[in-house]
Amino acid sequence: EITTNRPDCLSVLGIAREVGTIYNTGLQLPAGLPASSTGAPTTLTVKSDDPHLCPRYVGAIAEVSVRQSPQWLIRRLEAADIRPINNVVDITNYVMIELGHPMHAFDLDKLASPTIRIRRAHKGETIRTLDGLPRSLQPEMLVITDNERACAVAGVMGGANSEVTDNTQTVVFEAAYFNPISIRRTSKILALATDASYRFERGSDINAPAAAMARALKILEAAEMGQLRGTIVDYFPNPPIPIMVQLRHARIEHLLGQQIDKNFVEPTLKRLGFGTQLESAPSKPVWQVQVPTFRVDVKREEDLIEEIARHHGYDRLPTTFPTLKRPAQGPRPWRARDGLVRRLLTGCGFSEAITYAFIEQTAAQAVHPDHEDIVKLRNPLSEKASVLRPSLLPGLVDSLIHNLRRQRQDIRLFEIGSRFRQNEGESTSLAMVMTGNSNSKHWSGPDRKSDLFDMLGIVTRLCSEFRQQFRVEPTTIGHMVPGRTARITLEIDDKRAQLGEVGQLNPEFAVARGLTGTNAVYVAELDLHSLGTETLDVLRATPVPRHPSVTRDLSIEVDNTLPAAEVRGTILTAAGSTLVGVAEMDRYEGQGITPGAISLSYRLTFRAADRTLTDTEVQASIDAVLGSLIEAYGAKQR
Repeated sequence: EITTNRPDCLSVLGIAREVGTIYNTGLQLPAGLPASSTGAPTTLTVKSDDPHLCPRYVGAIAEVSVRQSPQWLIRRLEAADIRPINNVVDITNYVMIELGHPMHAFDLDKLASPTIRIRRAHKGETIRTLDGLPRSLQPEMLVITDNERACAVAGVMGGANSEVTDNTQTVVFEAAYFNPISIRRTSKILALATDASYRFERGSDINAPAAAMARALKILEAAEMGQLRGTIVDYFPNPPIPIMVQLRHARIEHLLGQQIDKNFVEPTLKRLGFGTQLESAPSKPVWQVQVPTFRVDVKREEDLIEEIARHHGYDRLPTTFPTLKRPAQGPRPWRARDGLVRRLLTGCGFSEAITYAFIEQTAAQAVHPDHEDIVKLRNPLSEKASVLRPSLLPGLVDSLIHNLRRQRQDIRLFEIGSRFRQNEGESTSLAMVMTGNSNSKHWSGPDRKSDLFDMLGIVTRLCSEFRQQFRVEPTTIGHMVPGRTARITLEIDDKRAQLGEVGQLNPEFAVARGLTGTNAVYVAELDLHSLGTETLDVLRATPVPRHPSVTRDLSIEVDNTLPAAEVRGTILTAAGSTLVGVAEMDRYEGQGITPGAISLSYRLTFRAADRTLTDTEVQASIDAVLGSLIEAYGAKQR
């Protein structure tokens, strides 16, 4: 396949030029202009309303006898996968394959006048193309007209109103250069791709129209299928200035890392069609190179060096490594952070997912109510990918649904990726989803469905590994179930930083994404930047305790609206330095408990590093804790 930067190779001539350079042989060009014409005066007139879109147009009138093409011509077209039509059309296709420049032929008798006018289409103008379909044209499209109506979509396809048929006696041959961007846009808007547009939109040779016209007329005369009438009309008001590029031999060695013989450079460029002129001494040669117009990809010195490298052989270039002048920069701290998160979640039974950063707007608005904060794409590929994701949850939920539809039941997925918002910009987020059983199915024990506390346990494990203290506070979020949603905040230097949210996914949001079934889905999304990276490289060793610990259980009755986290914080503050652990044991309400109150049970562990604690010391700490709880919350000991 020919790459988009080499439209010159979309022809036999272009490939022959490359092969000739490889084997160091000459290039034999096909025969050009015919030797004679009918001698009739030229009546063809060419006008262009937009020389920028069509800087060159070559036209000629020829008297023809339309019939089947010679067998040699048919065989060559079929070998190039082109269907033969008639000798006139076949000649234009043959020249396109041979020289790489598309041509077209109009039936002169079907034109309103022997005048070719190139202009932009009028608003609402239509044309029926050669494939028999009507096309609605837009003002930015370039068309070929007979001064009254459109007869062809320039560079794409001709019109049926001027088609060459078996009754055609006189034709107008067209060979032109069209602006590549204009042809590409027209082809895309019309959804019409042809061999001609394929070449024009990649950039054709502005000097090729004259050579293509001469070649077509030569074949027409040599096969005794027709003859030129009058002379060729060449509309070319502003010929371009040839591109000159300086090529330094020392620069070739610098870029390729290998010395290339100077006697190899100039002959290679000449065989490729470049004009070269030596400017400096042979010891340090510098050439002035004229770029041929068919090489639209060559603009600078590096492009010429690439040509030298191609024909010298990439396989002959040595493999070298640059000299290191300073130590390589160490890995970024966030790499270690993300690696630790991946190891933790994988150990907790999660699998990593990677989803697209582009999502549909409705999904983005469902998880991010501030619609003005959503980053929209100016030129989206589809409605399904019209905005940048403000959250990782839509894509992760889609992955969960994908697994459920393939008979996976117990699913835990996480993703680390960027989310995008107008106010915050790009930030790194961690999203998690889970559904199904919280434990592996086994005959020895009953199954238990995943719940909110499983997800909170994962968050607790994560914060613990990063040595972060956090609080869980009830909240309300649109895409999560009320009463089963919490906000996670970190306590850093007596300040609070929001880490993220955790909760049960709202069934309405899940159904809108295509989820079916009754299993609850629990999700969490955390801001990884808030976790920090300061503690990752800090190793702390603690000796094994030499003195025993003392454990006491404490049950209190408090208001049922009081968060357990606040009680824990008060206990940690009041107990003193000998308290080394607090664990919630039980939560009870019902018989024996005051209405509107609950019973919370905690297990407190005390230890001193230098001595064995006495019962008196432990009891003093318990009394201090109780006093603080009574003062702060009106607690009662049970």
